[in-house]
Amino acid sequence: MASPIMLKTAKKELRTLIKQTLSKIPAESVKAQSDAIFKSVTSFKAYREAKRVGIYLSMPTGEVQTDAIVRHALESGKKVFVPYLHKAESPLPDTPRSVMEMVDLCSLSDYDSLKRDNWGIPTISADTVDQREHILENATKESEGLDMILMPGVAFDIDPKTGFVRRLGHGKGFYDFFLHRYRDNRESHERGLSKGPGTDVWLYGLALEEQFLGSNTGSSIPVGEHDSLLHGLIIGDGKLLEGPIKRD
Repeated sequence: MASPIMLKTAKKELRTLIKQTLSKIPAESVKAQSDAIFKSVTSFKAYREAKRVGIYLSMPTGEVQTDAIVRHALESGKKVFVPYLHKAESPLPDTPRSVMEMVDLCSLSDYDSLKRDNWGIPTISADTVDQREHILENATKESEGLDMILMPGVAFDIDPKTGFVRRLGHGKGFYDFFLHRYRDNRESHERGLSKGPGTDVWLYGLALEEQFLGSNTGSSIPVGEHDSLLHGLIIGDGKLLEGPIKRD
């Protein structure tokens, strides 16, 4: 395994390369790919059966747009949870300065009322966060968790050793640290899905075609021991890629 410094450098270089590519994708292509992914997600059995879904809220450019998925999930009666970032309390040495919680959207009008942050992402107001259900706060293995999380990333590929999906994030550690705490809270490593992602919530990435590093690209995702694998990936051509544990 590469040293932490080498791993960090490799990730930074790949992020820079992919982000340069993403900056050149026409808005029409992002929309067309997002529409194809919406159709695949909403016809996917794991999503249709999920009652509690975590979904990222997208930046205006450079990634799969999730607005239609969020609206569909809310209109379908699903409980939708979205990221909320806050400063870590009494952080340990390995804790990011800011950490991610997932909190619920109360309704479609609640979603429409969210203000956009400096990145253009709809964001939960700190004034309302105490009124919302939290996934991690005071959670135990008996607490209701999530059935599925649809995750963003800079790039993805398939791990040739396990067949699961590897993900390169933006470098802040929000999702990996969230999943680490989620596993600890729910003791999901003992609950029958310990191989690969090691969690009882289905983890699926959403990727533009330009974000998927297939076997013919000559690039691969550098990963460390704290990087979470995903069960599958839905790509901008509508294709669903799944690891060894599959959901129809």
